[in-house]
Amino acid sequence: MAPVVVVARLTVQEASRRRLLLALVILTLIVVGFSAWGFHKITELAQAGEAQLISSQLLIVVTFMFSGVLALSAAVVAGPLISSEVESGLLLAVLARPVRRSEIVIGKWLGLAVLVAIYAGAAGLLEMLAVDWATGYVPPHPIQLIVYVAVEGLALLSLGLVLSTRLSGITGGVIALVAWLMGWIGGVVGGFGAALQNDAVEDIGIISRLILPSDGLWRGAVFAMEPDAVLAQLRLGGTLARANPFAAVDPPPIAFLAWVAVWFATMLALSIWSFRTREI
Repeated sequence: MAPVVVVARLTVQEASRRRLLLALVILTLIVVGFSAWGFHKITELAQAGEAQLISSQLLIVVTFMFSGVLALSAAVVAGPLISSEVESGLLLAVLARPVRRSEIVIGKWLGLAVLVAIYAGAAGLLEMLAVDWATGYVPPHPIQLIVYVAVEGLALLSLGLVLSTRLSGITGGVIALVAWLMGWIGGVVGGFGAALQNDAVEDIGIISRLILPSDGLWRGAVFAMEPDAVLAQLRLGGTLARANPFAAVDPPPIAFLAWVAVWFATMLALSIWSFRTREI
């Protein structure tokens, strides 16, 4: 078995034993249950068409909460991914064997990436099934929705991994989380710049998405949830609709998605280089 696969499997096993994962699963089930009850109450207070329209907007808010939880969890788990094993001396024993540092980095990233993808897929599917059961509403692009949320979590995982090669677990996790919040705020500021047709302010959002593409991925998830009726109303509003952080008039451009792929490759390469040049 390739060393990368072995490291990935061990990473999955180690993460699965943590109480954080169990707590995350329990809280997710509780949130899905309460949201299903809340969506069901909407059908008792509104007509069928209105209920689905309201559900589409509330689902965006619920999904934002899930994406935030996923980003927080990815940052917290990735923060000590390398640093904790360096501090404990465990990596000295591992690196004494014929295992490259690049294989350790890639294996750990793959292991946690599998968990992030599983959580995003399972939580997204459960929430959409709950909404469908309660109101009969299903997002127009459910697969794209799950993919965008999962990739957003992977972005925080990748950033946390880079920081973990140089900083302590707590420091790296906090920096990654703050970066996610600043990226979202930068996207909001850029949206206001687009609404006001102020290029200088709009550039703030563009730059923040280039540094950390999480907000751009979030807008892609929002677009995947918006029904045609909502999109039509947003487009009638012109540039003002871009000021809403919970709305997306257009899907992410192909150029941005290409940049996301380049960004991931850069983060992984930077993690490998940083770990190779670190003295243990």
